[in-house]
Amino acid sequence: MGELRGALTVRTGDAEGTRATAEALAGVLRAGDLLVLDGPLGAGKTTFTQGLGAGLGVRGPVASPTFVIERVHPNLGEGPDLVHVDAYRLGGEGEIDDLDLEADLDLAVTVVEWGRDRVEHLADSALLVVLDRPDQVDDPEDPDEPRTLHLIPSGPRWDEQAIAQLETVLAPVTDMHRNAGSRETAEPTDATAPAPAPARTEPPAEENR
Repeated sequence: MGELRGALTVRTGDAEGTRATAEALAGVLRAGDLLVLDGPLGAGKTTFTQGLGAGLGVRGPVASPTFVIERVHPNLGEGPDLVHVDAYRLGGEGEIDDLDLEADLDLAVTVVEWGRDRVEHLADSALLVVLDRPDQVDDPEDPDEPRTLHLIPSGPRWDEQAIAQLETVLAPVTDMHRNAGSRETAEPTDATAPAPAPARTEPPAEENR
């Protein structure tokens, strides 16, 4: 993958690739980590979180928390719990703060869908994951389309050593998919130029968002 400086881009060929990428990423996560997921409808935010849940070893199933806003998935072993939040229907920082996420933040891995520019104030470090889908696809409802994932770390938690760990755990996943002939690759990107925020539309209740 080459030398990683800051952000990392991963291209997956299907939903399973997105899930596998997140499952591998879980290997470097620890209690107190905040992940902020962003991307258009159908980009695979919930699919990504399912992979995190599998990698962390938490109680499932992991589904979109659109209407309940927040779900807590206890760890089945000795690792951190997973707190899964959907911030789409929440207003400003006030409504985010009303959830009292900070009470669990130090004890769990917290993942917030639609959280970009809304929850970063909760912690001094965050990992922004922007999931992009192609502008034109054969079937807009089909999750098995290629995706591009931009992982953009910020704050003291994601120092040079931690970023190097990101690259290390993702390398086997990208190599596996490359050897299988899929479209998945990973490459360093410029952390100073994060992916643009996508337009937001009303989400459906279904999973695989």
